[in-house]
Amino acid sequence: MSYGVQSELLPPPHEVFARIFEEAQTGELYQHCLATLWRVLAAFILAMFIGSFIGLSMGLNKSAGCFFEPWLLFLLNIPALVVIILCYLWVGLNEVAAVLAVSINKIPNVAITLREGAKSLDRGLADMASSYRLSTATKLKHIILPQLVPFFAAASRSGLALIWKIVLVVELLGRSDGVGFQLHLFFQMFDVTGILAYSIAFIGVILCIEYGLIGPWERHVSKWRISS
Repeated sequence: MSYGVQSELLPPPHEVFARIFEEAQTGELYQHCLATLWRVLAAFILAMFIGSFIGLSMGLNKSAGCFFEPWLLFLLNIPALVVIILCYLWVGLNEVAAVLAVSINKIPNVAITLREGAKSLDRGLADMASSYRLSTATKLKHIILPQLVPFFAAASRSGLALIWKIVLVVELLGRSDGVGFQLHLFFQMFDVTGILAYSIAFIGVILCIEYGLIGPWERHVSKWRISS
């Protein structure tokens, strides 16, 4: 299809892949992809840690649920762009603001997922563990965590899909490196080939993480459910 329209608007595939190879040879592609990946990883860890803590607290403690519920609803309804702009204005145009903005946008989703996981815990198993006087570590390893794994996996998978997209917007608005910065640069130059090259390359990286790390991890930790 691309051969039937102007090459500037929709370059043919061979030009896009040639551009990917060219950017990789110069090292630019690796530099910007690594910068973006670092932000994705930092925001992912922060959002999962804080979101899991809030979600589990809400699911296990009614008072915590009443306290956090309105805040989560508030954050869920704030556009991601508003959060990004406010973080840059309040914290500054730096890495802390960039990672914080992405994390804030993801924390509510993680919290809600883990809240449902905490609510779905089998109380009968917990009572049985208490009757056998199992240690806290044993209960956590063999009873609680196995039940929460699917919810952690769901939060991780949806989190990665959302976070890397928000990171690109964060980089476009206020960073001097990263895939989002490059996309903004190519947009100003009306370089569609460059936009497609970096987009395809980074999507490939994310898919490798998804199918090479998250997918196998989810299958491994879910074996107990399949066997049961």
